[in-house]
Amino acid sequence: MTTTTYLEKLYDGYGQSFTVDEVLFEHRTEHQELIIFRNREFGTVMALDGVIQTTERDEFVYHEMMAHLPILAHGDAKRVLIIGGGDGGMLREVLRHQNVEHVTQVEIDQAVIDMCKQYLPNHSAGAFEDSRANVVIADGVEFVNECTDTFDVIISDCTDPVGPGEVLFSSRFYEGCKRCLTPGGVFVAQNGVTFMQPEEAVTTYRRLGPYFADPYFYAAAVPTYVGGVMAFAWGSDNKGMRQQRVEVIRERFERSGITTRYYTPELHVASFALPQYVVQALSDC
Repeated sequence: MTTTTYLEKLYDGYGQSFTVDEVLFEHRTEHQELIIFRNREFGTVMALDGVIQTTERDEFVYHEMMAHLPILAHGDAKRVLIIGGGDGGMLREVLRHQNVEHVTQVEIDQAVIDMCKQYLPNHSAGAFEDSRANVVIADGVEFVNECTDTFDVIISDCTDPVGPGEVLFSSRFYEGCKRCLTPGGVFVAQNGVTFMQPEEAVTTYRRLGPYFADPYFYAAAVPTYVGGVMAFAWGSDNKGMRQQRVEVIRERFERSGITTRYYTPELHVASFALPQYVVQALSDC
C-alpha cells in the first residue's frame, strides 16, 4: 500500500511533512483547501490551505496556554469572549473554570463547528452543549465593533494573518476588542512562530499600542507549530497583571481545581520571558 505525505506550505524552503494514513475529510474549492486526516504520531490532523491548524496529540498545549493563562492572570473573570476556535478546544478549556459564568464564541462558519464535532470530537468534548456557552455565527471583526456586551477576557483563536484570517490582526479588530473589554480586562491572540514570522509580532505590537497600556507577548512550545516557540499577543491596561508572583498564580490555579497537561503556574510566569531576538525586535518599534 502506498503511503501519501502531507507537506506543509507555510514557509518557502522549509517545512514539515506528515504521513497520511487515512483521509477522513477533504474539501477543495477555488479559494480554499481543507483536509482532515489520520497520522500515526499525531492522531487526527486538520490543515487549511497548506497549513496545519490543529492535531489531536498536542492541541492541549495551545488551548491550555491561551485559556488558563489570561483567566488566571485576571483572577476574577466571569465573562469570556472567544473569536474563532470552531474546533471547540478553547471553549472546552475556558469552561473548565467554574467561576466563568458566560462564554460567547463567535465563529464565522457553522460548518466548521459541525465538521469538528464529527471528526475532532475530543477537542470540544461536549463544550458546545454547556449551558454557559453562547455560540454566535458572525464575522469576528464586525461583532466586536457592534457588540454592546463587555467581557473580562477576550481570546482570539484565529488562523494566520493571510486570507480570511488577516482581518483578525488589524487595528480595527484590536480597537473593537478594546471597547468590549471591562476595565482591567485582558486580550490574548495567537501570533505565530516568532523566529520564522518576526514581522507578525512587530506589526501586532505596533497595532496594539494605541489601544492597550501594556501590549506584550508570551510564548509556548507547540510541537506541530514548527520553527521555534509560538507567540501569543497580550493586551491589557493593567501593567501589573502579567508581572504577578508565582505564589499568586499558584493559589488561583489550585483553587480552580483544574488539572492540566502543559500549563503550570511556573510556566505561566516564565512564558513572559521572551527570547532576546523578540525583545530586540520589539524594542526597535
